[in-house]
Amino acid sequence: MADAPRARKLAKRIAQIVASALEHEVKDPRLARVTITDAKVTADLHDATVYYTVLGANLESAPDTAGAAAALESAKGVLRSLVGQRTGVRFTPTLAFVADTVPDDAKHIDDLLARARAADAEVARLAGGAKPAGDADPYRPPRETTDE
Repeated sequence: MADAPRARKLAKRIAQIVASALEHEVKDPRLARVTITDAKVTADLHDATVYYTVLGANLESAPDTAGAAAALESAKGVLRSLVGQRTGVRFTPTLAFVADTVPDDAKHIDDLLARARAADAEVARLAGGAKPAGDADPYRPPRETTDE
């Protein structure tokens, strides 16, 4: 069984190989906006999971994740053979492609932070005109001592 550092090193190398192959060797136009974000390899080095994100043509357009997933599945054999040639391991790991959820999670966190900022601004606006319920200074003033 392989040790964890070797699996991490192989995963990093697989991510580099797949990203380079998508950019230079695979000619599918559906993969033009695919970015490889991470890769994980099992401890026995037999299975690799490659995480990817898909960008839209511009900021307003939605990315074509279904087309990118289909293109990655069709290019899986070519990518696996390239990984086998360039890593030199005895058994070339099988590749599984998974859409990365980090951009969606980041957008959700940004939305939550915007809502929290709006709530803080509302509280600050309400507190601006507020007056104390009791005395302005609820604490007793310190006793003055006279040196006689």
